[in-house]
Amino acid sequence: MSAAEDLASDIDISTEDLRWLNALVADWQLIADLSFSDLLLWVPSVEDAEFRVTAQVRPTTGPTALLEDVVGSAQPMDEASPITRAFAEAVMIAGKVDGGERSAQYVPVCRGGRVVAVVERRREAPGLRSAGALESAYLDVAADLLEMIRGGAFPESSDGLDVVDTLRVGDGFVRTDPGGRVRFASPNALSAYRRLGLVGDLIGTHLAEVTAELMDRRTPRADVPGLLVGLEGGSGELENAAASLHVRRIPLRTGGHPAGALVLLRDVTELRLRERELMSKDATIREIHHRVKNNLQTVAALLRLQARRMSTDEAKHALVEAERRVGSIALVHETLSQSFGDEVDFDDIADRLLRTVLDVAGERTVRASRVGSFGRLAGEVATPLSMVLTELIQNAAEHAFGPEGGEIIVSVRRVRGRMSLRVSDDGVGMPEDVGGSGSLGLSIVTTLVRTELGGTLAFEPRDGGGTTVAITLEV
Repeated sequence: MSAAEDLASDIDISTEDLRWLNALVADWQLIADLSFSDLLLWVPSVEDAEFRVTAQVRPTTGPTALLEDVVGSAQPMDEASPITRAFAEAVMIAGKVDGGERSAQYVPVCRGGRVVAVVERRREAPGLRSAGALESAYLDVAADLLEMIRGGAFPESSDGLDVVDTLRVGDGFVRTDPGGRVRFASPNALSAYRRLGLVGDLIGTHLAEVTAELMDRRTPRADVPGLLVGLEGGSGELENAAASLHVRRIPLRTGGHPAGALVLLRDVTELRLRERELMSKDATIREIHHRVKNNLQTVAALLRLQARRMSTDEAKHALVEAERRVGSIALVHETLSQSFGDEVDFDDIADRLLRTVLDVAGERTVRASRVGSFGRLAGEVATPLSMVLTELIQNAAEHAFGPEGGEIIVSVRRVRGRMSLRVSDDGVGMPEDVGGSGSLGLSIVTTLVRTELGGTLAFEPRDGGGTTVAITLEV
């Protein structure tokens, strides 16, 4: 179906009628499958005095009568044309097409007592073969739905359906009478009810009562009638310990009177089991990250206590640095424990790391800021990158500035899976052998960038004084 905006530019029709037609087309695969027919939607163009095909659907239950797409085809508003007659007289017109090889039926689409379009149902001639029970049940329901289209009772509303979640006839088909008793159930529908625990036949039983008896606390019995009984349609799930069914009920009407209902159902037991397994797995992974975070924080606390007991400044400083490194790893696991999946929003981690310069700078005034966005990163990238950022920020805060302090800027840019990270300061600059092995922190940075992250690292003098560490890696 064309989008409403596109269709409105070509066809003289109101927005409300467009919404109605879009809702019809969103749900008419059901009718095509039940009637074993191709369906065409003919919409009038008053200005051009013609009808135009704006949508087409083929059946999945039988052969198509139209090998080529005919959307965009037009026919003049000829008084002898069955399309024109169906539109003008608001009645169904039967006929033959393609030299009598195929049967056709023209159904006026009514909304609010007005005809807004015509649905053409085209099918291969059935020949002499008699229809079986399943085919007859399909055709009976298709006839009711086509009559409801003519009477303005189908689609059920102009809001339409979620096309992705639309049930198909082949998933499971049940026809009930006006009293709610099952007149016909397809083999797939019966199999689905067998999984729920049904013993015996479904035909002849009261569907809502039988279903309620099969339910447990997962689907309270009181909820079943609201889904399977009444003049209003609806959809939902039936679930017990054995199985889960996705169900949709469409009330049928004939001559303006209730004629029972069409119930479509799909066995989604395996799907729900996989969903629960994924949820359980995700919860387990988050719990693991939470416990790792707690353990790392315990290690950091022990390092902090040990540092307080050191009598030499060098030993105390080494333990404080170790504590901060452990803390940066714990920060990543804390973020992973609060997120779904194995990715984290690294901007939050980077901003929290930048705030640690206040602890390192002492009495000096050191400002820190971020430019650009890291975005979401996988845990295996976030952990080493957080350590790299920790070392660079703390190294600059400790060694780059004099008593007057300065500024640290972390700028990042991601383009097509490639990240460019620059950590700059406006301090005194770095010695020429900065890339040597004299600094443990810079040795850690070099090792992590080149081995863990598979990136490149360069130390550059900053324009106007200071140092820039440039890192490039694939993410």
